[in-house]
Order: sequence, then structure tokens, then C-alpha cells
Amino acid sequence: MKNQNNGFKIGSIVVFLGLTLWYLFPTIQWSLEQRHMESLTETELVRYQSDNNEKLQSLRERSLKLGLDLQGGMYVTLQIGEPQLILELAGDNADDELEQIINVAEEQAVQNNTDFVDEFVSEFEARNPDGLLSRYYRSDAENITRRSTNEEIATYLRTQRDSAVTRAMEIIRSRVDRFGVSEPSIVQQGTNRIIVELPGVDDEERVRDLLRGTARLEFRMAAEPDEINASKQQISTYFQENREELEEQGMQNLLDIFSFQGVSQYSFGYAAETDTAAVNRLLSMEEVQRLIPRNTVLMWGARPFAFDSGTGLVELIAVRSQIELTGDVITEARVAFEPTTNAAEVSMTMNSEGARRWSRITGANIGRPVAIVLDGYVESYPTVQNQINNGRSSITGIGGVQEAEDLVNILLSGALPAPLDIVEERTVGASLGEASIQAGLYSVIFGLSVVAIFMIVYYRVGGAIADLALILNIIFILGILAGFQATLTLPGIAGIVLTIGMAVDANVLIFDRIREEMRGGKTLRAAIDNGYSNAMSAIIDANVTTFFVAIILYSFGVGPIKGFAITLMAGIVASLFSAIVITRVVVDYLTREKTADVSFG
Repeated sequence: MKNQNNGFKIGSIVVFLGLTLWYLFPTIQWSLEQRHMESLTETELVRYQSDNNEKLQSLRERSLKLGLDLQGGMYVTLQIGEPQLILELAGDNADDELEQIINVAEEQAVQNNTDFVDEFVSEFEARNPDGLLSRYYRSDAENITRRSTNEEIATYLRTQRDSAVTRAMEIIRSRVDRFGVSEPSIVQQGTNRIIVELPGVDDEERVRDLLRGTARLEFRMAAEPDEINASKQQISTYFQENREELEEQGMQNLLDIFSFQGVSQYSFGYAAETDTAAVNRLLSMEEVQRLIPRNTVLMWGARPFAFDSGTGLVELIAVRSQIELTGDVITEARVAFEPTTNAAEVSMTMNSEGARRWSRITGANIGRPVAIVLDGYVESYPTVQNQINNGRSSITGIGGVQEAEDLVNILLSGALPAPLDIVEERTVGASLGEASIQAGLYSVIFGLSVVAIFMIVYYRVGGAIADLALILNIIFILGILAGFQATLTLPGIAGIVLTIGMAVDANVLIFDRIREEMRGGKTLRAAIDNGYSNAMSAIIDANVTTFFVAIILYSFGVGPIKGFAITLMAGIVASLFSAIVITRVVVDYLTREKTADVSFG
């Protein structure tokens, strides 16, 4: 019976070890590939990655994932723009008073660290003791009518905010997945914040644009050239005549930082990228706003059209305030290339309703530009050459293939329900990650060495058997993490170090039981049988209790706590298997002869 039982145990060990090596093999291969690629020149590296793209991608996806603290990357905290969301929910009912209430509520929420919706309702009721928020908010779907109470409206606004956060998380996850980040962490914090961890990412500006872009795509007609020229002349004259007055007030003069020379007849002018904020402030002056044609909006170009002394020059474009079409009609977007110049562009396909409206718009505006606006910036404003009936359009003038891919990513992921602001950002350099890996590796080696030496000194042959199981235990943990596509973090390494102690704890219980049985006069074989059977209940109780604690940590914890819990759970499973199965098989093999003498200290 014992031989049959050991046969099953040996089979289990072989299967478990085989699966572990199978799941760890891609990690070993990927490590070797990385070393090989580091030895290549830049030209050789590009060619090698191109020739082996599928293989490298597969190895990267199947290898053991390292967390942000081990391989470097970005940690970003995003906050949903509640004020903008609450304002947009009012729709056409919004007025100046509502905007003022929202602005005050935003300031109070920041100063007092309180809920924005609570501050908003409180400020409204302070200004309108008998007023109802239902004058601004209606929703048939949520049963919000003109008779709804302010408390019902507040509940509705909180529900919309929570829904917006959930939707934003889904869109961010979709964008990050398309971006190619392995094992990102995207979790909600509080009521209106989202924490994003992106291991291995080093292009900070690209990530910022990816996360913050609301993907609000609009098609607008360019303004009339005659109106643009007249407005430019009037504004230029105003700043010429009021130069001294502006200087006395300590204000910049628009003529010093802005050129009214048009890049095209639809251009209002241009400025350096660093001066756009100052230009916006000057153009927002009430006296200047009266000189801008009605139904006309000024928008900056999405990217520089030229450079002067290393500074990018961006164009200010005059477009109609009326939105002809939105991105909701886009069903497909892909990267394409212009046939003559081979420049990257984004090709878009519209649904039937969008195609019908696009046909009408292009048919009525042949020879005039249509501005394609994304998140308030003009991506391009191509001239309509002829009526387009198939619902297809392209965004041209894009910087390169990478920018085109990012734009496609944003369009396909959908528009964010509200703007997202980056309130915290940390970048962990690769060198810090390498230092963390080395520190973690040294701690594992040191902990393993101390425990291994102690076990051999105190338990002799039994200690050496426990050490063998301990080494296999660590391999099993890494295999389990790789098999379940879990991420190894610095707290996870701490979990491995903790598991080293827990793994030998089971063997300490077993070996001490064996020694007690031998002191009671039992033979070696009988002492081993009784030692394993008598220690089993204590081992199971201790490990199962710890496993449940790890489940609780994983369920309610975030970030580092989850990393620790995952490794702890994997370690408990592996240590139980090592202590109960592996050591027993080795002990039975060494004591298979009646005259065998194995020391347990």
C-alpha cells in the first residue's frame, strides 16, 4: 500500500514540477532574448525585432510579469472632472448662475476635502432656499422630473458620477491594453479617482495624452475668410491703440507674442507653444471677444506646423461654433498612408446615419475646409473636394505612425464621459527597479541560506531533506505566479521570504514529532509514520488559517497588499505540497531498508 501511495506522490511531484517548468520556460527564454538584444547595435536590434516580432510578443506575454516597483514604469492618479460633468448633465438648462455655483462648490470641496456633490447642493440651497435643482436636471431614464426633490437630484448626480468613473475605468483599460502594457493595474480610489500603474512604460508624455484624452471628436466648418480678416484687423488695431494702457496694467501685448499672419486664409494667426496660454488670456478679454465674429470659435492646432529656434509654432484656427457631426458616428478607425507622400493618417468609417449627414455636409461645402477637432484641438482641416457618399473620412497632418496608432486607440476606445485630470504622477526608473530586484534577490538568498544552515545543523539529514523541499518550493511559487499570469512585486518578494520560514515550519513540526516518537521507543519507520500523521492537523490548521487571511488581503487590498497576498497564497500551496508530499517521498526512499539510519537531530 505504501509503495502504491508513494507511486501516486511521485507522479504528483513529476506533474507539478513539469507544469512549473513549463510555465517558467517562457520567462527563461525571454530573459535570454533580452540579453541577446542588449548586445545588438541599434540597426541590428530593429531588424531582429522586426523578423521575430510574433515570437518576442508571445514570450513577453507568457513570461512572469514584474510589477512597477521591480521593472520601473509610471504611477498615475487621475481625477474625474466632476464640475464639468455636473455642468454637462444640465445640458441646455445651464446658465451663468449654475456655473457660478459649480465653481464655488469646487473650491469648497478642495478646501474642505469634502464631496463635490454635497457642496454643490449646499451652495445651491444657500443661494436659493426655496429653489429646486430640477430646474436644471431632468432624466426620463432615472425618473427625474420637475417635481423631483433636491435630495433625489443629488442621488441622481452621484449615480451619474459613479457611472462616469466606472465607464472611464473601462475606457482607460481598453486604451492601455491597446497601448501594449503588460499587467497594468487600474483601480478606483474614493468616489472620483482612478489609480493607474503601468509597468515598463517610459514615454511619459505619450501616456499622459493617452489617459487624459477625452476623445471628443467633432466636425466643424471653417469660418468665413472675410470675417476672419476683418476681425484680425480690428483686434490688431485694438492692441496697437491700447499698448500703453496695457503696459501700465502690467499686461502683455498680444502683438508681442502673436502673429496675425495666416498660415492659410482660414488661419487667425500663430504663436509659440509656450505662449498659447497667454494668448488665450488676452483673447478672452471682454473688449476683444466683441471683435470676434458671432458663431465663431478660435481653436489651436493639435501640433506645431513649424519650429523657430527650437520652439514649436502652432496655428490658431477660426471655426464655426456649430458642431456638424460628432465622433459617435465613427464605427471603425485604422492607420492608413497617403498614397503620394506615404505620410501616416487615420482613416475613419461612419455608420449609416453619419454617412447620410456627412454626404449632406460635404455636398453643401465643396471647396471649403472641414475642421476635424479632437478634445478642443484641430487635428486637420482638409478642403472638401467633392461630395462623400460612403461615410469615409481621414485625419491627415499627423506627426507619425505612433501618433496615428494612439489616435486610433483613443477613437476606438470611445469618448470619456468627463475630463480626467492628473493629480499625481510618479515615475520609477529602470535603475530603481533593478536595485529593487537585486535587494529582493539578496534578501531571498540570505533568508534561504540562514534557514538552510540552521535546518542542517539542527536536524542533520532531515534538515537537508527540508532544504531540498524549500528550494523546490520557491520554484513552485514562481511557476504558480507565471501560470496564473500574476505579477511579482517587491511586497511579493517579501511574501516569498515569509514563505521560506513558513515552509520549514511544517517540517519542524514533523521532525520534532518523529524525534518524540523515537524517544518513546518506536522504530525509525514507525516514528516517521506517526510523526507525519500526528503533525498533519497542526500543519493544516496553521496554513489554512493563513490562506484565508491572504484571501481577505487580496479581496480588500490594493497595489502592494494584493501583490503580497498573491505570493503568500501561492507560497502556502507550494509549501504544503513540499512539506507533506516531497519530504515524505524522500524520507521513505532513504528508509526503505530496515537497517537504514536517518538522523533527525
